[in-house]
Amino acid sequence: MKTALLVIDVQNDMFQEGAAVYNGELLLEKITHLLDQARSTHTPVFYVQHKEGEGTPLAYGTESWAIHPQVLPSVEDIIIHKKTPDSFHETSLDEELKKQGIQHLILTGIQTEVCVDTTCRRAFSLGYKVTVVSDGHSTWNFAELTAKEIIHHHNQVLRLFANICPLAEVRFE
Repeated sequence: MKTALLVIDVQNDMFQEGAAVYNGELLLEKITHLLDQARSTHTPVFYVQHKEGEGTPLAYGTESWAIHPQVLPSVEDIIIHKKTPDSFHETSLDEELKKQGIQHLILTGIQTEVCVDTTCRRAFSLGYKVTVVSDGHSTWNFAELTAKEIIHHHNQVLRLFANICPLAEVRFE
């Protein structure tokens, strides 16, 4: 079964001082490790990059919109731009995955309860085998729940749609 790594919304805006995603530096380290593993096994890497309208933090082409420099794409990686939490909705992601015969997606990135969750469920619905890296996605604290609680909750809920495993257990085929 051919596998691809999907890196979701790891953009500069998510790491702004004072408003950074939970455990942001650790998340970047884990994604760097995943990228190293994927590239050493010639596993295709797909980046998903969220874009919003002009005047917003994630406006296309702005510094905030750019992929974080610690996890920059290589020349052979594919970058998909999206406008919704669903990485497949009105994008070429499914087509690009099918072109390469990808059947299994390993998901990492931001934001746990929005883009990671929605993309996981959609990939499952499209027939992909999905693995979510349990310690490889993040979010922010909210009044009702901490980021840690949100991540834990989604790791439990997404078991209905994906294999949930920590970075140490991720294997690229």
